[in-house]
Amino acid sequence: MKKFSKTGFITLIIFVLMVGCAPNSKDEVVKDDKGNTKKEEPSIVPNYQLSDDDYKTILPFKPSEARGIITDQLANRLDVDEIEEGLKRHSKQVYDPKDYYFEEGQYLTKDMVYDWLDRKEKGNKGLNPEIKTSEKDGKKKVKIAEEENPRYLSHILEQDYLRKKKDDSVELAGVSIGLAMKSVYRYQTETGGPYYYKKISKKEMQAQGEQIAQKIVNRMRDVKELKNVPIFVMLYREEEQSSPVPGNFVSKAYVDKGEQKLGKWENLNEEYILFPSDRAKKNNFEDYETVKTFGEDVSHYFPNYVGIIGEGFYINKELQQLKIEIPIEFYGKSEVVGFTQYAYGLIKDKFPNHYDIEVQVTSNQKLESLITRKKGEKDPTVHILD
Repeated sequence: MKKFSKTGFITLIIFVLMVGCAPNSKDEVVKDDKGNTKKEEPSIVPNYQLSDDDYKTILPFKPSEARGIITDQLANRLDVDEIEEGLKRHSKQVYDPKDYYFEEGQYLTKDMVYDWLDRKEKGNKGLNPEIKTSEKDGKKKVKIAEEENPRYLSHILEQDYLRKKKDDSVELAGVSIGLAMKSVYRYQTETGGPYYYKKISKKEMQAQGEQIAQKIVNRMRDVKELKNVPIFVMLYREEEQSSPVPGNFVSKAYVDKGEQKLGKWENLNEEYILFPSDRAKKNNFEDYETVKTFGEDVSHYFPNYVGIIGEGFYINKELQQLKIEIPIEFYGKSEVVGFTQYAYGLIKDKFPNHYDIEVQVTSNQKLESLITRKKGEKDPTVHILD
């Protein structure tokens, strides 16, 4: 499902951020991991945030040195978005947005991450299994070796959480680490040859992920700035490359400041479901029928439309968020307004308000209007773009 948003809606968000970061709407702080005041240009923390559930971000924005690696390692773009946003979402349970500021990871360097993602070999610190094959080995032997020793770990994502001190300096107060783990290993036995695929069970993935996570924590404790901060670790199970929905986090663990050994792993029950799909019909029939009848009503208004696309996010088998895209070809703004009004009424009448809902009305891959409603709210909110 296509992620929103475009044009006017982005302009709205940028405007809100600019207001939040205006000169008369900021706190100035000095970042100092040691807690000492430094004679340098102060960082800025906006006084305003988009909601109480969002983190304030230290400005000017300082990208992670390892930024960009994730797009090289994860084949499905939806996984890239979900591991980044999902890790931040889960981190709120550990680092309250009221007390902590967000910053991209600053301590795991690009060279460090690439080295750790490699296979274990002499002279490196690769965390993926060692594999011993040579040019003399036949394709069959190489294939067996690859299947028995798949690359489990795809990426290591670091997020930092800072807290302001009484002297207006900020210090690193916690780190979150997301480990992207493969559900399917794709490999070749020779350069330019065909690809083979090895499915990795959830049980095998978790066992490997927990071992890798402990090694990473041990190494992080060797980094001067990370010796005495809490570390929150999550395992993320990727979806297949062609999947129309992202994967999901499967477990989490925590190690307190100054400690080395990760605590007990807590399993999670999260998943994304595509609508319409046989999986949705089998496991989420009531929601499936609601989305289906919504699509049928849309077709009565626009008989030639190609069909809606939906994505449901479930925690413990309870729907938390439903996103729907309605691709329709419009020939004027009045059509957009009229159809959006019609869709607004359908949403009020058909969808219960015990989960978040977001409906995007698109035309030629351009967002025309957006209808949203938060859990518990009675009426949806409508944005019609210019």
